[in-house]
Amino acid sequence: MIDYRRTILDGAHQAIGNTPMVRLSRLTKELNGEIYAKLEYLNPGFSKKDRIALQIIEEAELDGTLTPGQTVMELTSGNTGTGLAIVCAVKGYPFVAVMSQGNSMERARMMHALGAEVVLVDQATGSIPGQVSGADLALVDAVTLHIVQERGAFRADQFHHRGSLLAHELHTAEEIWEQTSGEFDVFLDFAGSGGTFAGCAKRLHAYNPVIRCYLVEPEDSPYLAGGMLTNPNHRLQGGGYSMNLPLVERKLISDFLTVTDEEAIEACRRLAREEGIFAGFSSGANVAAALQLLKSREKGARIVLTINDSGLKYLSTDLYP
Repeated sequence: MIDYRRTILDGAHQAIGNTPMVRLSRLTKELNGEIYAKLEYLNPGFSKKDRIALQIIEEAELDGTLTPGQTVMELTSGNTGTGLAIVCAVKGYPFVAVMSQGNSMERARMMHALGAEVVLVDQATGSIPGQVSGADLALVDAVTLHIVQERGAFRADQFHHRGSLLAHELHTAEEIWEQTSGEFDVFLDFAGSGGTFAGCAKRLHAYNPVIRCYLVEPEDSPYLAGGMLTNPNHRLQGGGYSMNLPLVERKLISDFLTVTDEEAIEACRRLAREEGIFAGFSSGANVAAALQLLKSREKGARIVLTINDSGLKYLSTDLYP
């Protein structure tokens, strides 16, 4: 990955990665332990999904599954779509993003501004605006499949494509290891498409097998942990879809954690007020889970997590009243 601090880049896609790590010393001042937060919202598209967008496209170029001028398509909650819009704009591919109406509209507008065609899909019966369920995602997937076949498009397929894992195995995890000098005990991540957790856990375990890796889910939707689904319409946009994650190997998971909507939202607001970090729902879920660990089974631990995207993408929601 190019060190953009030392050269002039040939495109915004080359500025993806090499994000800073910050110690959340204010949130942990009364706790025994530390939280190290990797600021992924400082990528060009304001989220960690820029990484997989670039990796997927470049993998597809290398193996010939994406040809010059071919349309690229993806099902997205907005962040992967934004990353793909940036990469496709620079590389010259038409891009179509398919997204549920339940996701925040800032992301649809941003993708459109970046040159993407945005297809918005109505939510399933009974779904609540701002709360995207697995049923909503299934409708988006069906529309995506139809348009892929209709246009002969390349589907980025973030839930299955190896680029989703490789982006974090080859880059994010390596940056984490270098920035911390390997001196940490825990890595955790909110369950979205699973690429961040899978890639980071795989590489970090290769360096140090005793690192504990926790997968975080909404309390009302602990599907991967085998718990009871009590409310598929949680508010944590970008994950917790109550579906299998093919990229995630079970042997990498030390344990599962759950957070409530309220815990994640309060963590977001504290991040902004106390640490000056303006983040979205899934970042709040990560921080809430880390605080939970430091108060219980991981007292004294050093915990690494990612700040996944920017709060700017949620100004139409009540995350920041």
